[in-house]
Amino acid sequence: MAIVKKYKSAAEEVKEHIPGLFTVTFSSNKKFVYNPGQFLHLALDEYDGIGQWPESRCFSMQSNPDERNVTITYSVKGTFTKRMSELLISGKQVWLKMPYGDIFDRGHSLNNCVFLAGGSGVTPFLSLFTYRTFAEYVNPVLYLGLRSSEYNVFSAEIETAKKINDSFTVNYVYQDREGLIDIAQVLAEHSESVYFISGPPIMIKNFKIALLNGGVAENRILTDDWE
Repeated sequence: MAIVKKYKSAAEEVKEHIPGLFTVTFSSNKKFVYNPGQFLHLALDEYDGIGQWPESRCFSMQSNPDERNVTITYSVKGTFTKRMSELLISGKQVWLKMPYGDIFDRGHSLNNCVFLAGGSGVTPFLSLFTYRTFAEYVNPVLYLGLRSSEYNVFSAEIETAKKINDSFTVNYVYQDREGLIDIAQVLAEHSESVYFISGPPIMIKNFKIALLNGGVAENRILTDDWE
């Protein structure tokens, strides 16, 4: 497990895909060290690198450990993310503290894994999907639920993943057309799988309950629920 470090960083690129949905890439003079699926704490306020850590929020790394810079995607949902949308412009200095989390470091089978994601909850999965070790997975499947097609801002990473692992299957579920991911149907089609779940807390809770009630052992349900 990587040691938690503080990185004085700068926003290199800030992209607003649609109103309220942003992707930000950060650089640092120090090499970012983390594993796929981990997350960071982002602080916007001034900090001397030594004293009490300022107010921060958690965001999953969307980039993979081989990349020089770190990328996150976030939606404006509260006071902190509203400040981010106002303050995070190219060149803005921030502090990142990382890494945290171990969703892919808890021993699990690499065969027939099912990844269930809601919206930007797919970002920790993308850090694995675009990493070289994703080639070791056998017949992995992604179900990605999105409000509508305009929220699908992850196609570049998904295409990279398909090149790394040609057994990778991707299912987009657009809420405005198809409703929510049908967890009962997923379970019926993948009953002997390891399940990874990442997204809004209510989604994680409901999907986990449905899988447990469907007979899936708890050790085969791994969640990214640090919020």
